[in-house]
Amino acid sequence: MTTLEVKPSSSDANPRVKPPPKPSGIPIPFSYAASDDGTDENLLILLHGLGDSHTPFAKLGRQLKLPQTATLALRAPELIPYLYEEAFQWYPTFDALGEFLERPNPSTAIELMVKILKHLTEQCSWPSEKIHLFGFAQGGTVCVESGVRWWRDQNLALGSIVTISGPLLSYPNFSPICPTPTLVFHRPKSEASALSAGDVTALKKGYGWVNEVKLGGGDGMPRSRDEWEPIMKFWSERLSKRQVDGLYEIMSSGIPNIN
Repeated sequence: MTTLEVKPSSSDANPRVKPPPKPSGIPIPFSYAASDDGTDENLLILLHGLGDSHTPFAKLGRQLKLPQTATLALRAPELIPYLYEEAFQWYPTFDALGEFLERPNPSTAIELMVKILKHLTEQCSWPSEKIHLFGFAQGGTVCVESGVRWWRDQNLALGSIVTISGPLLSYPNFSPICPTPTLVFHRPKSEASALSAGDVTALKKGYGWVNEVKLGGGDGMPRSRDEWEPIMKFWSERLSKRQVDGLYEIMSSGIPNIN
């Protein structure tokens, strides 16, 4: 069991209970859950990886039980071609022969995320700095690319970004760089889950605060309490809190194994 104390909120101008997002503002399937404790002070948006859907990430968001935090799991808009089962991608990933594209273009996914962020900030009363992104692999790439775009277009930072093995596909060259705190989690010994030194450098070109967490064997999402610990610590320093008494506890053992 990990005790998590989040920082005090700097403003109570936003309503305690937020209106839920609407399908008109989020034109893809999604799952939204208000905070368990009745105070929607933070919003955690979860983006799945290539070939998955939002369903397991919606479950993950609920099981995290982050204090004063609503969750929103999004499903990628595109079906992966040539597959019999329903598997989704955030942007085109394969060529006509089914081979991985050398230079995939995430522009459509970024534009979609900007539209969703506008809906959340303009119609659902979420301040930009209270919105936190979490993405795995391709979903992590969409998170970090969208954070950069949001900063450049709106001049607004998000609350934080956690990317699990998802690099920037662009190479930022602008100033000032995005101040959104970013945690990048990857496994250098895994071919599927490793990021290169160049990937990390690109993130540091786009973001002013980047914390790199390297783990050993295995693939995919964090699984154990020890692997989740740096992410929980990062959130404990970034999530806002309305002034109430007491601490909040998170059962790390309740986190599902998502690959």
